[in-house]
Amino acid sequence: MAYENGEWIMHGRRWDDPRRAKTWRELIALVRELGFLPLFKNSVDGFSAEEFTSGMFWWSGDPEQDPWFWRELIARSGEVAYGKFFDKKAGFISLDWLPVFANWRRDGYDFDARWDDELANIREKKIMDCFALRPEWTGFELKREAGFGKNGGEKNFDGVLAALQMRAYLVIRDFRCKTNRRGGEYGMPVSVYSTPESVWGEDAARSAYSEPPAVSRERMFSRVRELFPRASEAEIKKLLDGGVVKN
Repeated sequence: MAYENGEWIMHGRRWDDPRRAKTWRELIALVRELGFLPLFKNSVDGFSAEEFTSGMFWWSGDPEQDPWFWRELIARSGEVAYGKFFDKKAGFISLDWLPVFANWRRDGYDFDARWDDELANIREKKIMDCFALRPEWTGFELKREAGFGKNGGEKNFDGVLAALQMRAYLVIRDFRCKTNRRGGEYGMPVSVYSTPESVWGEDAARSAYSEPPAVSRERMFSRVRELFPRASEAEIKKLLDGGVVKN
């Protein structure tokens, strides 16, 4: 996606391209085949859901054709993970690759161990403590419960939330509308957050803990090199290392 001459341009495939992902189920199959897939065009040319779909129906509201709506169906399905994983931008990871990603980004730490070793900050702790109370939260509920917002509350909720997704401690599990007192839905759907462990079980996030995180990182880099041999190391590094906070 690029902003050109005053409008947003989607870099997708032609409608008649046989390689185009035509349904959300086909997009899930593509994520499983590749292992992981950013949502939008990035530094690695061709490596995004945007570039595997048509640009004609994005944000159209057509549930059959709109990839922006597909991401809601995909997150809800639980068949792959969805969240801000790539340079603090959205993308998908297959359940086969999720433990590799989590081991690298967490540096082998569960969140409690990261906190005990003073590698996490208090704002991250306040958010993660909410998931001991219940397994999933909408963004607006989580913001209130964790003590962010006006009147002396914590700041930069969205940034902290993105950092926790980048480290694979949280995923976007679903999208839901707010409800009024009579139970009716209103407004745009909002993100629902959960931990990978509560959605898929502990092994889904921790089964690669036995290998050094550096090995997991190299496995992901090697996968991109294999899929896109023309991509430079700088382009791959920008995609995979971009936005990663160093300890």
